[in-house]
Amino acid sequence: WGDSDISDWERIEIQDGRVVSIDLRAPLTESLSGPIPPEIGQLDALRELDFTGNWAIEGPIPPEIGDLQQLEKLWLGSTGISGEIPAEIGNLTKLQFINLGDTGLSGEIPAEIGNLTELEKLNVYETEITGEIPPEIGNLTKLRTLLLSDNKLTGTIPPEIGNLTNLERLDLSNYPRSDGDNQLTGPIPPEIGNLTKLRTLNLSDNQLTGPIPANLGNLANLKFIHLSYNELSGSIPVEIGNLGRVEELYFGSNRLTGSIPAELGNLSSLEKLSLSNNELSGAIPSELENLENLRRFTVRNNDLCGDISEKLYRLGYFRYQDNPRLGSPC
Repeated sequence: WGDSDISDWERIEIQDGRVVSIDLRAPLTESLSGPIPPEIGQLDALRELDFTGNWAIEGPIPPEIGDLQQLEKLWLGSTGISGEIPAEIGNLTKLQFINLGDTGLSGEIPAEIGNLTELEKLNVYETEITGEIPPEIGNLTKLRTLLLSDNKLTGTIPPEIGNLTNLERLDLSNYPRSDGDNQLTGPIPPEIGNLTKLRTLNLSDNQLTGPIPANLGNLANLKFIHLSYNELSGSIPVEIGNLGRVEELYFGSNRLTGSIPAELGNLSSLEKLSLSNNELSGAIPSELENLENLRRFTVRNNDLCGDISEKLYRLGYFRYQDNPRLGSPC
């Protein structure tokens, strides 16, 4: 930029003599380094701030960020920022999009996040964030994406999450699996059954207990549901058979009991079904032969019995080992 006028600076937008957008995302700005200066709070006409991918930007988010009350987009993901999310972020009541993912942020999610009632996307993944999900998150009724995966969250999933009726993606999982990441406990709140616009539900790799709520069958728009690697118990609700748009269903590595519901044969869009490493019993229902799109089916390490149909044998990927009674009469 040299000595040129700020109005000529690349990727800085000026309106009426005020800075309204700073778009310095990588790769064009990979040489940016150092902390975010507190003076950024003086840009009180700013609507967009994007430093994505600048790994050498480090240090805390300055609390002066709360002075940017016209801000609509805050993109600080994939940078070297660290420290806590400042409570002053709750002053940014016009924010629509936040990405703080893939950073060194720590501490808890501030309750003040519940002030951001215009928010549509909240991405805080792959950080060192700890503590519980604040119940105030239920105030964000315009939210479409809530991505809190691969953190160090503890406690229960707040039932207030059921207020987010515009939510399309909910991800509280850990991937890849590793100790020390999210360790959410307690039951899956039945209020999640209110999220009828949900297309992706991923709660895998936590320590969730109790049954799979039957009213998950209300989520008619679901395409992906992943509840594996928890400690869920009880039977698979027959209401899961209502999810006519679901393409991938993962319930493996839990403590599920009872039989495989015949109603799963209604899942006409299903491509992948994982039920391995549970305590399921009974026969594999013949209704699963109706699943014309099914190409991957795993039921390893259960207590299933009865015959396996020729159609299942011919699947591209079918894993049924470690069921000692499978192939014998029930």
